[in-house]
Amino acid sequence: MALLAALVPLLAATVLTAPTASARTEAAAAVPAATLTEVTDFGTNPSNLQMYVYVPASVTARPAILVAVHYCTGSGPAMYNGTEYARLADQYGFVVVYPSVTRSSKCFDVSSPQALKRGGGSDPVGIKSMIDWTARTYSADTSRIFVTGISSGAMMTNVLLGDYPDVFAAGAAFSGVPFGCFATTNGSEWNSECSGGSITHTPQEWGNLVRNAYPGYTGPRPRMQVWHGTQDDVLRYPNFGEEIKQWTNVQGVSQTPATTDSPQSGWTRTRYGGTGDQAPVEAISLQGVGHNLYSNGMGARVLRFFGLDSAGPAPQPQPGACKVTASTSAWSTGLTGSVTLTNTSTTAINGWKLGFTLPSGQTITNGWGATYSPASGAVTATNVTYNGTIAPNASVTIGYQANHTGNSAAPGSFTLNGAACT
Repeated sequence: MALLAALVPLLAATVLTAPTASARTEAAAAVPAATLTEVTDFGTNPSNLQMYVYVPASVTARPAILVAVHYCTGSGPAMYNGTEYARLADQYGFVVVYPSVTRSSKCFDVSSPQALKRGGGSDPVGIKSMIDWTARTYSADTSRIFVTGISSGAMMTNVLLGDYPDVFAAGAAFSGVPFGCFATTNGSEWNSECSGGSITHTPQEWGNLVRNAYPGYTGPRPRMQVWHGTQDDVLRYPNFGEEIKQWTNVQGVSQTPATTDSPQSGWTRTRYGGTGDQAPVEAISLQGVGHNLYSNGMGARVLRFFGLDSAGPAPQPQPGACKVTASTSAWSTGLTGSVTLTNTSTTAINGWKLGFTLPSGQTITNGWGATYSPASGAVTATNVTYNGTIAPNASVTIGYQANHTGNSAAPGSFTLNGAACT
């Protein structure tokens, strides 16, 4: 249990303001606006979690839902006071749900067999009930449900995305571990091998742990953003790389970053499967930073990844803004690919990056009309000097030659400067 106490982040120093008894509500009634409120009788709750909810006065029609999950020894009110999500909800109109543990450790269950299976019981089932209550009460947009957490809450974020891929659009985990890493069979909440960073798997093995939580599910998977400090002495830094392996495999994208940058001094951000703000997987490594890495300002970056940093639904590319047709001509171990990009918007495109993922086993050996990087996996084709401008309704055709190991298909989806093409 001493190790569990080590998970208390700096946020615990924040003065907490718990809701009064008069602020409590029954499940059928909406809660008071702009007030952290405890909700009781919200549904199936096998591990006796508490539910707190914050609904801004300016809540939008069909709002998004953000689940904010606390760290060990924390609480829902502590997460409310110690993060900026309620303030951001005031700005953008979404609803925030704050689950709160009642067991003595105040850590979420991310280790039991029940927790690591869809509908298996324990904390994930209770959190799912909180989401269902909120969605019913506020007619929420169920395509915009998100989860973020710190430490124990980050581990629960990984677990929820594995258990309920059909519920969440994306997650953001601060100082966490992969789904299934903390698994135990002896009733213990703590897994020292995992916390010490000594549990490693292949990407496929990590991905299988996630897929086995909901056998037979074939729908889309939530996007994932992970954060970790290189000097984390509680949940060691190797867990960061294992999370990347897991979620890139689950998303079916290359482990080779599509882009790498440094949005802030000491930070290294890698994006996988796409180059924009809402890539399938985004990872931020903080050089020299320990376990307590969360600070105000990071919440805005989470919202940008989620697409919640605007009132109402996340911005979507305009229908028909770009159109791509692609084909291949193959022989025994090689192929040529042809890609035609059409600008179907009403304004010219000045400079373009076309993103796509090559089928497994294909590697580009030569290309024309664009520069291609990397040669396999999630590829970005960047315009050359003579075709950087595409007028409205005009097209540009590019091509490449590639080796293959049996799958000679053309890519099936494309993004233009980070936005999806039809």
